[in-house]
Amino acid sequence: MSTQALSSTQPVTLRSDRQNNYWYMVWRRLRRDRAAVAGLILVLAIVVLALLAPVVAPHDPTEQFRDGLTLDGQPLPSTLIPGGSTQFILGTDAVGRDLLSRLLYGARVSLTVGVLANLLAVTIGTLVGATAGYFGGWIETILMRFTDIMMAFPTLLLAMALVAILKPSVGIIIAVIGLVYWTWIARVIYGQVLSLSRREFVAAATSIGSPRLRILFHHIVPHLMPTIIVWATLGIATNVMLEASMSYLGIGVQPPMASWGGMIQQGQAYFRTAPGLVIVPGLAIMTTVFAFNLLGDGLRDALDPMQQGKE
Repeated sequence: MSTQALSSTQPVTLRSDRQNNYWYMVWRRLRRDRAAVAGLILVLAIVVLALLAPVVAPHDPTEQFRDGLTLDGQPLPSTLIPGGSTQFILGTDAVGRDLLSRLLYGARVSLTVGVLANLLAVTIGTLVGATAGYFGGWIETILMRFTDIMMAFPTLLLAMALVAILKPSVGIIIAVIGLVYWTWIARVIYGQVLSLSRREFVAAATSIGSPRLRILFHHIVPHLMPTIIVWATLGIATNVMLEASMSYLGIGVQPPMASWGGMIQQGQAYFRTAPGLVIVPGLAIMTTVFAFNLLGDGLRDALDPMQQGKE
């Protein structure tokens, strides 16, 4: 009896060991990539600052200070500049609000939109691409032609049109970006599922009578995880830029809520006298996008099965 129990649990144990060993090797390859590690550190730093914004931010990001402007109505310069403000580290914006506090709270908005919108896009794209690639026939025709139609529209213009119809808010922006950005992911997943559905393990599962949905979600989708993880990382950078672009155009996050794109739009009129109003949020966007791209590229290399033989 004990021998039978051991033999019945052994495949599960071996499979678990193989999975654990795979992810351990992925981590080993990732930590050897200095650029990816630097990207990971930057991402963690940005996430921590965003989460701790209510604690770290020195002021309320929406409060307009009476002493937040110069006598002639100009934004106060940064403490880092000789003769700058002693109360506001990065100075104030055009209406006397603390720039550092708005920068930290803007990180919360950008990361929330970037992560949740990309999660929605990856989920839709994976379901559409995997369903079309595996079931084929009229299902494939309908889903992929619909994907082609969606891809024919410029992403930013389509997002602008949808947000213009609806009332701009963080939730609406997340939904709109997720609903317009899934097409590229669907195309990639579709191609991979077409290849995987012709593999021997799928034919073996089909021959023993496994249901098609079980084959799809238990045998094919796990093989898509490296691609999904990479897209889930790189897509955050794209969505952060997309949210910043929409806020800059006035159809994204609405004032007085802090948004990096909105901060640039509001500060561009003072670019000559207070260039920090544009440079500081611009650097925040650039750093965030750069960090997620570094991490995404590192994950793509670490998850590549061709790298396994190079250990």
